[in-house]
Amino acid sequence: MARCKICKAKFEPKYFLQKACFEPKCLADWARLERESKADKVHSVKKRKMKDNDKSLRNREAQKAFNSFIRARDSALPCVSCGRHHSGKYDAGHYRSRGAFPELRFNELNCHKQCSPCNTQLSGNIANYRPILLERIGIDNLNFIEGPHEPKKYTCAELKEIELLYKSKLKELNK
Repeated sequence: MARCKICKAKFEPKYFLQKACFEPKCLADWARLERESKADKVHSVKKRKMKDNDKSLRNREAQKAFNSFIRARDSALPCVSCGRHHSGKYDAGHYRSRGAFPELRFNELNCHKQCSPCNTQLSGNIANYRPILLERIGIDNLNFIEGPHEPKKYTCAELKEIELLYKSKLKELNK
């Protein structure tokens, strides 16, 4: 005789490893507990993967802090590509893309407030970006951005430091 895991009553199991009696309430409760248990296992696996993949989380958080700072820094300026002020969404648009030039990813000279249509639909609208960028940062800085750079791979500690730096810069900017 087995004991029901739900109501604790003794019952004769009909199936191997049966845990609950055949009362409808017990069967429903047992099914719910099984679903929750599986969901917890899936959650713990995802959490473990996040922990193992901590660098990608750090990367996202550092980029989020950097982009927020850029948008706040350039809040009074128009879009760097089209020169428009509008009520739509603004991005932190990189002159040299993050994918092609990861070493310039967190360089403030390489990133400016850009309207979402220019950044996403026109792939940065680089043809119009360059002349305005030249006015804003000057020829020497533009030559630096367009020049050669050493490849850079960030460590988790560096990414955390970048995140904290830009969060503090944003806080100072908002005062």
